Amino acid sequence: MDNCIFCKIIKGEIPCHKVYEDDNFLAFLDINPIAIGHTLLVPKTHFRWVYDSPNCGEFWQVAQKIAIDIKNSALNPEYISFITMGNEVEHAHIHIIPRNLDDSIQPALKSIPHLQLSNEKFLEINNIIKSSINK
Repeated sequence: MDNCIFCKIIKGEIPCHKVYEDDNFLAFLDINPIAIGHTLLVPKTHFRWVYDSPNCGEFWQVAQKIAIDIKNSALNPEYISFITMGNEVEHAHIHIIPRNLDDSIQPALKSIPHLQLSNEKFLEINNIIKSSINK
C-alpha cells in the first residue's frame, strides 16, 4: 500500500530500529513507546488485520519468540503484554510490550466502558458465535 507507514518501513523508505526480521515478518521498536522495549511486529505483506494474515499462527509464534527473547534480555521485564487493536495504522501488527507489576501502564480494559448484559443476551450472543464456529 502506497501510503502505509509500515509498508514504507518494510521497504526501507522510512528508518526503524529493527529487532527481528525473517522472510515474512519485521519487528522494530515503536517510535511512541509506552514501555522500554515496546516492539511492533508486522507481516511484510500488507494485511489490514492480524486475523487476515494467512499465516496467522506463524505470526503469533514469531510474537512469542520475540516476547521470550525480550523477557530473557537485560531489560528483564516481569511479563509481556500483547495488544492487537489495529486502529492506529491500517496494517496488521502486534504490540509486544515488556511490563513490570509496578509499572504505570493502566490496564487497557479498565479504561473502556463495559456492557451490562442480561443472561438472555449472553445466551443469544453465545448461540450466534457457536453457530458460526461450528460451520
